[in-house]
Amino acid sequence: MEEKLELRMYGIVPYNISAIQQAIQFGHAVVEYGQMVKKEKPDVEFSLYNEWADNWKTFIILNGGTSNHSQNRYHEGEFTGTMEGHLTTLEEIGIPNATFYEPDLNDMLSAVVFIVDERVFNRKKYLDLGDWIWTNRGEYLADRMITTQRIDKMHRNGYFQTDANKEEREIYNEWVDSIGGDKNVRLREFLSGLKLA
Repeated sequence: MEEKLELRMYGIVPYNISAIQQAIQFGHAVVEYGQMVKKEKPDVEFSLYNEWADNWKTFIILNGGTSNHSQNRYHEGEFTGTMEGHLTTLEEIGIPNATFYEPDLNDMLSAVVFIVDERVFNRKKYLDLGDWIWTNRGEYLADRMITTQRIDKMHRNGYFQTDANKEEREIYNEWVDSIGGDKNVRLREFLSGLKLA
């Protein structure tokens, strides 16, 4: 029997509302997520949501910065805050998410939630690129006298997507596969820039 991945419901909320309001806004968006997958995406996303709700129930609430936009007030791209930028990033990555716009806060974007599996957040079990290469392809580092920190810096700077040779791309692609694909790579990068609310 295949071991199920641990799941967490991550969310971003504005920094400038109280902690209790952040939790309430997060909760509103979680309900929206459940309704969305029930109505719009009844196959994979609903089963993922049910898996999370049945077995994990863990919330991670992150500081999303500012929200200067409401769904009713401005045209796309005008007067947007960091919350809207984070939502755009999640959509570009292809991460299913749900939002909540709080009527009592002038319809501002007050929460964005999405489910994340352990290949993104458990960096002890699913190593960062440098540590993964050290563990699985140590000879590559030893032959080139490169540190794991240098590999991680090369990764952050986009080297493996643009300048890597065939062997390096193969190694990089093995790592990408080991953490669940490109979406998870990009989600790791996105989440590494956020702090707890």
